[in-house]
Amino acid sequence: MSQARLARLRARLEERGLDAVLIAKPHNRAYLSGFTGSAGLLLITADRAALVTDFRYVEQAAAQAPEFEVIKAESANQAVLTRLVEEWGVKRIGFEGDFLTVDEHQTYQQFLAGCQWTSVSGLVEELRMIKDETEIALMRRAAEIADEAFAQILPLIKPGVIERDLATELEYRMKKLGAEGVAFETIVASGARSSLPHGVASDKAIEVGDLITFDFGAVYQGYCSDMTRTVMLGEPTDKQREIYGIVLEAQKRGVAACRPGITGRELDDVCRSYIAEKGYREYFGHGTGHGVGRYIHEGPRVSQRGGDVVLRPGMVVTVEPGIYLPGWGGVRIEDMLLVTESGAESFTHSPKELLIL
Repeated sequence: MSQARLARLRARLEERGLDAVLIAKPHNRAYLSGFTGSAGLLLITADRAALVTDFRYVEQAAAQAPEFEVIKAESANQAVLTRLVEEWGVKRIGFEGDFLTVDEHQTYQQFLAGCQWTSVSGLVEELRMIKDETEIALMRRAAEIADEAFAQILPLIKPGVIERDLATELEYRMKKLGAEGVAFETIVASGARSSLPHGVASDKAIEVGDLITFDFGAVYQGYCSDMTRTVMLGEPTDKQREIYGIVLEAQKRGVAACRPGITGRELDDVCRSYIAEKGYREYFGHGTGHGVGRYIHEGPRVSQRGGDVVLRPGMVVTVEPGIYLPGWGGVRIEDMLLVTESGAESFTHSPKELLIL
């Protein structure tokens, strides 16, 4: 696993004329090495790879990152990195400029004064956009866990139940099914609160007549899932049916349009233009989706802003349009999709037709 990822990274370093790259971001560190500890740095060259960590993680690092030289740093990393850079003949080094603080960068420049430093922000993230077979299998299972947990809590959605209790139960079920945690703070927003796109669960009680939005995800062996479903408690009004139907059709059109060769902006426009056509443009204010992987929000973006990346096989994205009417409520429907050679495979299988409880 790591060998293929390192080979792709090393090809990028050669293209940029760099001797080495220093990796400090936890998600990038785990992606390249397999090491999931909370402290450590990677130094990678064309033919060497070191993982520098402290006493707490030496044994774990050796087990998780067999393709890396694990080096224990007694206190600070400076002395170890200085030695490695000198021994390996590193002169031009890339670093994550969007992650290191100004003080950290200045410190590195001081004790590695002989090196030329170049920011390579987004380099590893670009590699991470294309998932390999191992990652795809883990994300598929993370999505299955979320689907299964959602099915288990549906019978619990009754008048008087508290949003926060439903969120807690949903998270508990995901963990019982094998999740190591939740991908983000679980959203349960009912009634008028469902107009809040990120309305995390509150102390509000569920009432008959409420639309209830659930947005949640599981983390399975380091990889996230993300899904949204909106359900109805009691008989829906004509307007509730109308809004739900518009969002559902927009979402289905987005799923059908997801394929190699389309940009994130173009995919966003498929959903956005339909909602606008129905008169609700101003009530859909967020992007249609985003990439998912080790982090819940990563590239590529499926939105008008920053959606220039062309989708390619192996990318995993969400399609999640919504309509949000302040003081009334809202609807969002979201699937997580794997871009394939000919289209897209949905990892999310919970029913999307309006579920009336």
